[in-house]
Amino acid sequence: MTTRLASSCPGADDVPAYRTSARETERVADLLALVPASGTVALDVGTRDGHLARLLAARYGVVVALDIVRPRVEHPGVERVQGDITALPFGDDRFDVVLCAEVLEHISPELLEKACRELTRVTRGSLVVGVPYRQDLRCGATTCGTCGAVNPPWSHVNTFDEARLGDLFAPLSATETSYVGSTHEITNPVSAALMNFAGNPFGTYEQEETCAYCHSELHVPLGRTRTQRVATRAAFVINKLQRQFARPHANWIQIRFDKTPSPTAQ
Repeated sequence: MTTRLASSCPGADDVPAYRTSARETERVADLLALVPASGTVALDVGTRDGHLARLLAARYGVVVALDIVRPRVEHPGVERVQGDITALPFGDDRFDVVLCAEVLEHISPELLEKACRELTRVTRGSLVVGVPYRQDLRCGATTCGTCGAVNPPWSHVNTFDEARLGDLFAPLSATETSYVGSTHEITNPVSAALMNFAGNPFGTYEQEETCAYCHSELHVPLGRTRTQRVATRAAFVINKLQRQFARPHANWIQIRFDKTPSPTAQ
């Protein structure tokens, strides 16, 4: 297995303008470097705006762009399909390559293994996965102004590292791993509790995702008390001290897995 490093740090990607940022451009280029150079048919799971599907169409004869809602992608080489990652509407070994980026961190934990089995099932060649790397889901949390629930940033509900991805996609072989970006973002139980008490004023309220509990839109809390402001300041000070001893790590991990043909298929 080979390992590559990329220097830029990708950021939040829930607004259309992010596609043109230098860090996003580099992240996508790094992701596509893991994809085999050519093939007959490819699948982009969780395609959203179809950006990656259109890029894949330059390499593959047919690209299937799948999302939970039928994608709006206008490209002669892209087929739009509505589908669920936990029950993909395709036969076994259907695609030369399956691409799944910025998706698995959003899948309900109880359905994650099922989703990964489906991705493994439908590829006959390679599976390329991109997810946040060792993300601390307490950093950037939001507090719903309607129901008061604390939500993880960007509705990310899963964390990943090399070992977990290897387990989720066994028996596929990890043949190339890429690390993108660098971050010191980390917190601790005390700072997280203080931020929760303060209403998480610096959470990812710009996200499109609604509250995971009552589905209301998330908004920056207003009218915080003096005690809440003091709690916010204390959390910042504790985190600043912690970062002096924390080692930076990559923001994203992107892996290419390959399926080894069974002896009966040879």
